[in-house]
Amino acid sequence: MSEVIFEITKDNLETGMRGYPVGYCTTSTVDPMKGLFYCGKAVKDLAYKEPEEVIYLLYHGREGNKEEVAAFKKNLQGRAICPDEMIQHIRALPRVGHPMKLFITALLITGMYESKNDYREDCLNLIAKIPEIAATVINYHAGWGEGNPSNPELGYMENFTQMLNVPNANKKELNEVFKLFNILHYDHGGGNLSTFVGKAIASGLEDMYGSIAGAMCALAGPRHGKANQECLEFNEKVLAIVGKNATEGDVEKVLRDFLDSNQLIFGFGHAVLRVEDPRATVMMEMAEKKYPQNDLVKIAGLLRKAGPKVLKENPKIADPYPNVDSVSGTFLSAAGFHYPEYFTLLFGMSRVVGISMQIVYERLVAREGKGTPIIRPKYIYKPGIHELH
Repeated sequence: MSEVIFEITKDNLETGMRGYPVGYCTTSTVDPMKGLFYCGKAVKDLAYKEPEEVIYLLYHGREGNKEEVAAFKKNLQGRAICPDEMIQHIRALPRVGHPMKLFITALLITGMYESKNDYREDCLNLIAKIPEIAATVINYHAGWGEGNPSNPELGYMENFTQMLNVPNANKKELNEVFKLFNILHYDHGGGNLSTFVGKAIASGLEDMYGSIAGAMCALAGPRHGKANQECLEFNEKVLAIVGKNATEGDVEKVLRDFLDSNQLIFGFGHAVLRVEDPRATVMMEMAEKKYPQNDLVKIAGLLRKAGPKVLKENPKIADPYPNVDSVSGTFLSAAGFHYPEYFTLLFGMSRVVGISMQIVYERLVAREGKGTPIIRPKYIYKPGIHELH
């Protein structure tokens, strides 16, 4: 690898360190023109595999054969059941506020019971147990009762789906959508906020559970994981204005009106991509195939066409194309999971896979096994500012 020298100037300060290389990511990468890859495999080509196959790929860096994946699946199943006492403590937590607060607290409680202070073991144990933890939190927060007992032998996402007490749900439909959503959100390079925060916390030698809880705090913000919830609300807002028989021109007019009145347009743009997010493409194609008459799916399709056309008129916008959040919430809603307050939790349940694996690399493999040092960027003292307003 050729050496690249970066000159840091005053203009680079207070910019979120965007684009500055600080290490290696061994699990995934995002190409501006080609999209997301897991260990060199385009995510669109992995979208319809079984979750255990994709988790194996991320963990081992290569695709496993049938026997290897079966053994890995059995390994996860043997780690999957959560202790009853731990689950009861989660169910004793307050049910007020956003469910991500409950999910984050549940991860800390899990660490109190389960932490081995061994990043590899904790990585696999957390990946195996996260479906039951997430299902417990959702059922409890929503007031849906305790749900069915965990049965890991059903399969990774099949077990999650059957544990949820979603009212009037078609479990087969939900499982298909949950599985696709889960796979498409496992990892997204090494520098996104939640991943970086998780690794930064672990650099201080916090255990896996505390590090992942911190990562989920980062994910919970509206600029990151909560964007899928806000995008669904935006799509519903557009639908309410234009009606279910809207045309592309109607949607285009609404978007222009929003921009003229300085309102935000959700679901477009990406920090790295300069094309439509391939994850959005996969979800949109499946949504239109399975739920072509759903009003929100129709609106998402019209936004997909009208949005880039309107946004391209602004030369300052580098990426006017749909991102994964533009359709993920709509997709879940169309399948019968119209509970946007839990979309970020589903995102977090998935992202635990990639973040925990990246933590294992940075703690146990990086720098020939020494691990990365504690995160400690330099801040420059700026005198003369005493009032924080």
